[in-house]
Amino acid sequence: MKKRPDQVVYNEEEAQYDSKLKTYATNVGAPVIKTEDVTTWKNTNINRVNHQFKTQFEAIKMQYEKMMEQYEYNNLIYSSKFSFEPVVGETYHLYESKGTSVFLSMIAPHECNFKHIGTFTLNSDKMWMKKS
Repeated sequence: MKKRPDQVVYNEEEAQYDSKLKTYATNVGAPVIKTEDVTTWKNTNINRVNHQFKTQFEAIKMQYEKMMEQYEYNNLIYSSKFSFEPVVGETYHLYESKGTSVFLSMIAPHECNFKHIGTFTLNSDKMWMKKS
């Protein structure tokens, strides 16, 4: 075995000089290896990503709430009393009569004395859409 000076980096197992492969300085004259502080970068990007997730979550939550409201109205209308076949695109009014009876009518709210729940139209998918 040949004796090499201390500053020479030689890998005995692979029989080669491998100082260029090391992730650390191998002699006194080598430049200092500094790890960069990426904490600020990480925190900034974590905040951005979290804001993006929160925004997406809020949008999905609003869409879900709107869908559930539409479901509730459709459920209420389809379980209400009416003795006619609604026409797609026409406007209908949902009322509550004395007690808890709910019914669908073509009569406008200003033409009757029942409690008006809402005004709806039936779309081509047979879904009731609430009018503002």
